[in-house]
Amino acid sequence: MSDQHTHQSFETRAIHAGNTADPLTGAVVPPIYQVSTYKQDGVGGLRGGYEYSRSANPTRTALEENLAALEGGRRGLAFASGLAAEDCLLRALLAPGDHVVIPNDAYGGTFRLFAKVVERWGVDFSVADTSDVAAVRDAINDRTKLVWVETPSNPLLGITDIEAVAGVARQAGVKLVVDNTFASPYLQQPLALGADVVVHSLTKYMGGHSDVVGGALVTADAALGEELAYHQNAMGAVAGPFDSWIVLRGIKTLAVRMDRHSENAEKVAGMLTQHPKVTQVLYPGLPEHPGHEIAAKQMRSFGGMISFRVQGGEEAAVEVCNRAKLFTLGESLGGVESLIEHPGRMTHASVAGSALEVPADLVRLSVGIENADDLLADLRRALG
Repeated sequence: MSDQHTHQSFETRAIHAGNTADPLTGAVVPPIYQVSTYKQDGVGGLRGGYEYSRSANPTRTALEENLAALEGGRRGLAFASGLAAEDCLLRALLAPGDHVVIPNDAYGGTFRLFAKVVERWGVDFSVADTSDVAAVRDAINDRTKLVWVETPSNPLLGITDIEAVAGVARQAGVKLVVDNTFASPYLQQPLALGADVVVHSLTKYMGGHSDVVGGALVTADAALGEELAYHQNAMGAVAGPFDSWIVLRGIKTLAVRMDRHSENAEKVAGMLTQHPKVTQVLYPGLPEHPGHEIAAKQMRSFGGMISFRVQGGEEAAVEVCNRAKLFTLGESLGGVESLIEHPGRMTHASVAGSALEVPADLVRLSVGIENADDLLADLRRALG
């Protein structure tokens, strides 16, 4: 992170970090450098270090500088998707015979990457309840290289004490990776709590408008950032210039959007707890949530994601999803519009039959920034 932005507030960094006015025209928004290669001033005479846009592109550089500033990291790297970022991280840091601890409540795509791709490469993994620090400690063995955490988790909104797990990882000599997608850097700062790497799906809250796919890694250590940058270039799944520009634009309003997402979600969660057809509401902002106190300690507010369980089992949950109108039935999350989905049949179908299988009566909401009263009315109609 540039020293220029170290002491600025988050909102200021979100708008200004990496967003340097164009030196040629003074344009206040960095241009989209839609270019594959760059003229050299003689062999090896690179202008600004740019030679080929897989290796570096000025628009992507702006985004990467912004990401590092927002997470308080030393290096940010932008990828074509969140899973591309995860793949680069795992292949850069692991070798056949290594072991990883993953959460028992992880995004289905992350589990698929471990179970169907990385495990075939000779990397083993164990599943642990990362909200239980002792369980994480017990899952680490002499081959463990990484502990992987999502908090809040997807889709059960579990909370992990990042600082406590970072202490366990540090004592064991392993790296801690935190997927910060659900919280965003506005609500949570894992590197400041001891994490080594932060992972994002930029598709979600960072982009914020359901119009781009991207991923990111941010490191606390500059040398680790350089190692990952080498693999980013060698593997090539980089964010394109237009996608980088779209994410940069979205990030400028991240703080105000997250405030509204959180405000609306708290109202939705409150209504759901009182609804006779809802058997359980999973939202860390509720005092009865088992991770509420930890979330209140390590998060600015509780975010826009809610899951809940309904009477009547799987078919009833599916019907709630189908009856919603203002909540759009769709995968993904974090956009300005509200989404509803059935994790067991949609985003988490890949974990069916595993230790990560989600309840069949579960519905997941991504609460948008619409008028809260309209959202509540739509959910009441959907629940019947």
